[in-house]
Amino acid sequence: MSQAQKAAIYADLHRRPELFLLPNAWDAGSAKLLASLGFSALATTSAGLAFTYGRKDGQMSREETLANAASIAAATDLPVNADLENGFGDGPQDCSETIRAAVDAGLAGGSIEDATGRADQPIYELAHAADRVRAAAETARTRGFVLTARAENFLHGIPDLADTIRRLQAFQEAGAEVLYAPGLLRLEQIRSVLGSVDRPVNVLATMAGQDFAIADLAELGVRRVSVGGSFARAAFGALKRAALELRDEGRFTFAKEAMPYAELAAIFGK
Repeated sequence: MSQAQKAAIYADLHRRPELFLLPNAWDAGSAKLLASLGFSALATTSAGLAFTYGRKDGQMSREETLANAASIAAATDLPVNADLENGFGDGPQDCSETIRAAVDAGLAGGSIEDATGRADQPIYELAHAADRVRAAAETARTRGFVLTARAENFLHGIPDLADTIRRLQAFQEAGAEVLYAPGLLRLEQIRSVLGSVDRPVNVLATMAGQDFAIADLAELGVRRVSVGGSFARAAFGALKRAALELRDEGRFTFAKEAMPYAELAAIFGK
């Protein structure tokens, strides 16, 4: 299936009234496993990718990120949305070039965030952030690509809902097709976001302290739910528990919870 076909399918998912789940894979193997479970689309995770390289989030290059995303996109026929971080550069042109490269990698969509990656100024000034989204959106429209714009305040110690909504509104006006404010913990916050914009909204689930379930989000009108790096962290958590059991207890009951070799071989052999 071509990139254009996948992008069209992915765009259509956002036009349907019902919520859809967008699980985050971190490599081709996790993508194949998730695809075998019947999901309609997949996403990548910058954190999950970094962890597999023994790095922390934000330390992967554009080339490394897109090579990984391309391998995920090639692993299944599902549309894939890529975590493109801040576009791998401060300028609008950097964001545009990243979108162009993402299309060439076979991706159906991707996100650009307003986080700088710098501790002294974690979030771009609003006008500049909107200019970056506008450049990405212009390229996305010409290349058949679903652009998500992310307002990162809540992930960077700035729990300012009013400013987050202003940013999402600016990104909407700049041409983003989907809006996303990761880090929201309360259903009322999400209700406020939904009432302030007229684009499909993605919600990050599985964060500690969230007071809602998928059914609650669907009832509100959330269009898309992703899990970020949570699946990757769950996999690392299982590895740690198994290793500690082996080291400290001399037992290996963890093997009872492992997926059977034959089941994995059947999934990966397709």
